[in-house]
Amino acid sequence: MIDRRQFLSVSAAALGLPSSVLAQAAWPTRPVRVVIPYAAGGVTDSVGRKLAEHLGQQLGQALVVENKGGAGGTLGMADVARAPADGYTLALSAISPLTLSPHLGKLPYDPFKDIVAVAPMMYSPVYVLGTSALSATSWQALLARAKAQPGSIRMATSGMGSVGHIMLEQIQAQTGARFTHIPYKGVGQTVNDAAGGHFEVMLGNPFGTINGLIEQGRLRVLATTGPQRAPNQPQVPTLAELGVPAANLTSLFGFMAPAGTPPEIVARLNQEVQRALAAADVQHTLRSTDNVALHHSPQEFAALLQQESRNNAAIIRQAHIQL
Repeated sequence: MIDRRQFLSVSAAALGLPSSVLAQAAWPTRPVRVVIPYAAGGVTDSVGRKLAEHLGQQLGQALVVENKGGAGGTLGMADVARAPADGYTLALSAISPLTLSPHLGKLPYDPFKDIVAVAPMMYSPVYVLGTSALSATSWQALLARAKAQPGSIRMATSGMGSVGHIMLEQIQAQTGARFTHIPYKGVGQTVNDAAGGHFEVMLGNPFGTINGLIEQGRLRVLATTGPQRAPNQPQVPTLAELGVPAANLTSLFGFMAPAGTPPEIVARLNQEVQRALAAADVQHTLRSTDNVALHHSPQEFAALLQQESRNNAAIIRQAHIQL
């Protein structure tokens, strides 16, 4: 009895089709590796792993998530850039390793030649969070102390070259306040140290653990970012409202793949990601954490990455930001 793959092989040969057509038609026939280029415990994990579970069910093959953090996401992205372009390795990441990091230093990959956009996942606001080590209870009081005592307030981000790092530089440039930057390698340890009051301020995307610490009163939201106030923090103004529009940045997350990944696989993945984003439990997770699902074609997502790269290049030049 001939199985499906044998049938496709015979059909492809009879039609004179290349073997790649067979591979794409059968994809996936084994688990797909998904690299999250950050340490475990952040918003990419909390939403991304749930999404990966749905995608695995839809595709009939497991998506095996691997955290590979370091250097603002560029180590994991370099791993994906070097991987075979066969649809079995993906990145699930903020777009900053493609649109921000390349403007701050030389990388072992070209963001637009070695990586292809697959599907956006969501955009996420950034919370400016005060810890138990901070006596100031408002944005205005925070700035006043940072101006009166330059460097006395430590502000933690998820790493050099991250969106949080750029926000910090923009806040300093626009307000004249001076902070001490504490760059971490990822969100998980940053949140643990924030909970312990190891520094005064954290810039981070909202997710379950952060929300829990806010509810417990161990972290307080001093400001948020985004086109409007965060639905779960309606009383908290955005940085644009507070007079710091250049720092009013959000994080955008999505799926990428090695350049050369067959366009049929990219198109299939895009459709499946959009389908998974519509699942009720994924929608609940997004709403409860102020994250907003995005729906773009691979071509639209690629154009968005190009535009973000141009915007970030201008920000970095104007603010004279260097690593």
